[in-house]
Amino acid sequence: MTQNSMIRLGINIDHVATLRNARGGEHPCPIRAARIAMEAGADSITVHLREDRRHIRDGDVAKLKAEIALPLNLEMAATGEMQAIALHVKPHAVCLVPEDRRELTTEGGLNAVAMEKELAAYVEPLQNAGIRVSLFIDPDTAQVEAAKRIGAKAVELHTGCYAQATGNGKQATDLLPVIRDLSSAAQLAAQLGLEVHAGHGLNYDNVAPIAAIPEIIELNIGHFLMGEAMFVGMKEAIQKMKRLLGEVRP
Repeated sequence: MTQNSMIRLGINIDHVATLRNARGGEHPCPIRAARIAMEAGADSITVHLREDRRHIRDGDVAKLKAEIALPLNLEMAATGEMQAIALHVKPHAVCLVPEDRRELTTEGGLNAVAMEKELAAYVEPLQNAGIRVSLFIDPDTAQVEAAKRIGAKAVELHTGCYAQATGNGKQATDLLPVIRDLSSAAQLAAQLGLEVHAGHGLNYDNVAPIAAIPEIIELNIGHFLMGEAMFVGMKEAIQKMKRLLGEVRP
């Protein structure tokens, strides 16, 4: 992969469902959001089916798989319930994430090192069913190496620390260490034969340095774009992100 290779953009539509669930009923519809994202040039649709079903529901996942002609990336905790759902629906990809019902959003990467044995057993039937499995991990050498041993096909590097630093107004030189960590983890993952994705907290202002890491071939972005869509419309919000990525990776 060269830096000139176009980067894929996955759109997370969880918070369309969050708004729907605030009042009940069926509006706004996540399936409609996915269709607009597809029209805007999204390369895949990402949803997180949480154990508490606070936003995306089981029916949403089934409809997305049946009705949307884009790869479906299902984020989920490594539980027996979620494994059974994934094996039934058979999304294009599953991304295993840590989950805590008390958290507002995913707060860090999965500890693949500590969970290596159980995750290896968990991942195998998913991969055997033709589902690409990725692990959402912090940009750490040990975590990347554990992901490879577990048998994952991809890793998604958690960019939350980077995003938080940019949000705190740190200067470019202050961001170099965290960008270096992300770049080193991406290089190692690619050397080990893993697809490299990244996401969490990315927006128009901070996405370019992450997109410039040549080993990263996919970004998954949701909360910011769903919020921006309230002001400019979903299609325009997504297309602007696509344009920004195209400027970094023509």
